[in-house]
Amino acid sequence: PPETRAAARARPRSGPAPVTDVAKLCVCDLLVAQCDVNCCCDPDCSAADFSLFTTCSVPIVTGDSRLCSQKAAIYSLDVEANPPERIFQLIDQVNPSVFCIHATNYKQALSFSSPEMPTSENFDQLLKQFGSASFSAEPDSWNMNTDAQNPSDVNETYRYEYGVPVQTVDAFLRLPSPVVSSWCSDANPAGFLVNQATKCIRSVNVEKCGNIQAVSMLFYINSSILAVSMVNITVQSIIVQSQNGMRTLLNGSDVLRLPMILDELCINIVLGVSYHITYTDTGEITEAAASFVLGAINKEALSIQQSFEISFTQVNTKPVPLSGNPGYVVGLPIRAGFRPLGYPFPVEILFAALTLNTNKYSQFTILQSTSNQDCLAAQGARTPILFGYNMISGCKLRITAAVKCQHLTQTLLDLLKGQSFPEYVASFGNSQAQDVLDWVPVTLLHISEQRIYNTFQSSCQIPVSLEIEVKWTKYGSLVNPQARIVNVTATITTTTLKQLPSGRERTIPVISSVVFTDISSPAEPGYKAWPTINAKLPFDFFFPFV
Repeated sequence: PPETRAAARARPRSGPAPVTDVAKLCVCDLLVAQCDVNCCCDPDCSAADFSLFTTCSVPIVTGDSRLCSQKAAIYSLDVEANPPERIFQLIDQVNPSVFCIHATNYKQALSFSSPEMPTSENFDQLLKQFGSASFSAEPDSWNMNTDAQNPSDVNETYRYEYGVPVQTVDAFLRLPSPVVSSWCSDANPAGFLVNQATKCIRSVNVEKCGNIQAVSMLFYINSSILAVSMVNITVQSIIVQSQNGMRTLLNGSDVLRLPMILDELCINIVLGVSYHITYTDTGEITEAAASFVLGAINKEALSIQQSFEISFTQVNTKPVPLSGNPGYVVGLPIRAGFRPLGYPFPVEILFAALTLNTNKYSQFTILQSTSNQDCLAAQGARTPILFGYNMISGCKLRITAAVKCQHLTQTLLDLLKGQSFPEYVASFGNSQAQDVLDWVPVTLLHISEQRIYNTFQSSCQIPVSLEIEVKWTKYGSLVNPQARIVNVTATITTTTLKQLPSGRERTIPVISSVVFTDISSPAEPGYKAWPTINAKLPFDFFFPFV
């Protein structure tokens, strides 16, 4: 019955039991019905034989080393026992390799089978099975786990961990993506807390656009997410894109717009979907919303490009844009913060937004130059420090004899440092506030110039420049290095002022600058620093070539 098939599809599928039992494997068992010396896995050996062993010639027995996780039989000798005894352990071994086999559940792959040759009789069947842009090789003989919880039971205790596919009533939350080619595959699940953005090509037929599920809004919102309480996917916004690229935001998003043919055009085609998932700190999904971009295609169109996004936000928090993942991206702002009062107690919020009130994204900022170059008029104008961009800005300050030294010093200091100068800078573009070791302290230095301006009777030290040096390095693989900040130094330079005669005034320049230094490897004068490998090739490496 349909109800039985729907319930079967909802249950999780598991592969068959492993073919190889490592507890019964023994590669050193060479003699038939006799005990092999120092072969701790030999079933023909008795406890008296094990007491005479000096070591285990095969200490560990595993199956296929390419599996991500497998059973391993560990053999050892307890020499402190009297007499010595053999110790046997069966453990789960994890393969650290990135490229590994999750499960050997495809029985046909365990032995070679001749491929089916296309003939006039089976050509249509093979074309239907393998002719599309992507196809499934899952065997129909997978065993169904009848003891698994049904969806109604799962809803009571369903919470997610990082990377786990977001389950829905019928399968999982789809995030189409290109697989081998650029064509869309709907078999890509959305992982919990994994922000993704994909683009792919979808083949379309204008005459049958109403029957293509993947270009309809209903395809992306018609299923509920499995959570502690069932979560329906709501429509957050709908944007309509014209054929010339102009986009218009619709006022009402509660109307479901399905593809339909109008004047040789197929309208309401889904060009983009953006999911936004809200969750709690316990991994419970509480809300799910989708934003759509709809468009129109004419009858000549054979394919369209679709874009998909998914983002996650914890409840009672505001999303903060990242500056890289993980390393910094050139041109994006440097993220910064400060240690709140009372640290390490409480530890709920370690770093918070800083500098000016208008800086809501916790960015490192410097003084922004204005057209009139007046320092007093430039107060409050800040610009974010962009990674990899050396910057310099400044203004001019007109000083008279009536100005008080203490007030002038504090005004210039606030002008250079901003309202709240950061104490820490994120070492990576995606550093989280709770990861304390991912934040680099800002070293603040003060130096004094010997230059003297005759303005005040007694000496008055005022800050006139702020120089920020950001040292960064290439982190990780040489193939895809990630930019990581390792040191930030801010140097404030002060100068001495003396009194001028009454009625006289003087103009002093105030400067802020930022310099980025790559310390990945030492640089030769006049040359750009590149990463080097301290290795020597064999003398005949290029033989027979020179």
